[in-house]
Amino acid sequence: MANQIQVTLNKDSINQLLEAGDFNEKQRRLFYGLLCESYGYGGRKAVSELLGVSVNTVKSGKDDLNSERTDFVRRRGGGRKSATFHDPELLEITRQIVSESAYGSPEKPLTWTSLSFRKIADKLEERGHKVSHTTVAKLLDELKFSRQKNKKMLQVGKDHPDRNAQFEFINQSIEEAYASGVPVISIDAKKKEKLGNMSNVGTELRLLGDPRLTYDHDFLIRELGTVVPYGVYVLNNNTAFVNVGTSSDTSEFATESVFRWFETVGKHTFPSMQELFIICDGGGSNGSRVRLWKYKLAELCEKTGISIRVSHLPPGTSKWNKVEHRLFCYISKNWSGKPLIDLTTVVNLIGSTKTTTGLTVKCVPDFNSYETGIKISDAQMKSIDMEPIG
Repeated sequence: MANQIQVTLNKDSINQLLEAGDFNEKQRRLFYGLLCESYGYGGRKAVSELLGVSVNTVKSGKDDLNSERTDFVRRRGGGRKSATFHDPELLEITRQIVSESAYGSPEKPLTWTSLSFRKIADKLEERGHKVSHTTVAKLLDELKFSRQKNKKMLQVGKDHPDRNAQFEFINQSIEEAYASGVPVISIDAKKKEKLGNMSNVGTELRLLGDPRLTYDHDFLIRELGTVVPYGVYVLNNNTAFVNVGTSSDTSEFATESVFRWFETVGKHTFPSMQELFIICDGGGSNGSRVRLWKYKLAELCEKTGISIRVSHLPPGTSKWNKVEHRLFCYISKNWSGKPLIDLTTVVNLIGSTKTTTGLTVKCVPDFNSYETGIKISDAQMKSIDMEPIG
């Protein structure tokens, strides 16, 4: 019903209907309420935005539909006038003030400002236009301004001319793997985290006036150290495995994480597995030019008896890696606002991560010590049975 209303009635046609019917104030409210009920969930906001009326007016109309009260009807044009009615220059002056600190793409209608509502109100008062900070909020909304976070979208470095072809090749390879029953995993290391009673980004529900108390500085506590969660996301069935290391993020650690997934989950979920397809970034411990990563993968093939195929994402496209936005983002949400007191806390929080789409996560601690700076010789590289694909 919601889509039918939006398709068959637009703002102009509805207003023409109201004017033709010469509706008074209460009749208009009842009509807004009727549209709201017909729309269903979200109707109050939809009708408000479509017709440019207050959400409270739509709510009152909806309430009146099921009541027997007879409200006082104001004469046409009654009610409190907007700030711009009394001060026609207010909107343009507000635009001038925020334009000095405005950000956004010139091709898009939405921009944003770093000034607070109260600071803008103070600047307006300096120019002889006294308004409250709540009025400023309404003015900015009318001007299509809003407060927004930074968004990582601009690529650092030159774009590769064959980037789209690379993605097309990887996508086709994944589809072929699906069709053949080959497990496809997306892997990467999450950001290193300090352990201890330190503030974590986000909020959590607690009793009013009872915030969780944490240290005022996030200095490293050497007795507790840091942890590196290494994620393995299985594209075939929306499951994940996380190996939480207490040492360094090395190629040996990355390979061990894949092996632990294979031993713990992989060979039981895919009992007839003969091949494994890995999708990963082009840099880091599992980078395309890292010799130790390739050498350890060769050892893993011998240890498991399966062949491993690896596709590296093009440079500057790590945010397209599935493990980032199908696993790591939900882990961050799950431990939002909760201090990572110790390793047990980290493992429990990661292991309890779930989504409505069916994501489940198995998490284990890794107490191994991984040495950095290991070099693989030319002779060792030549001993690897490795073939380029594509």
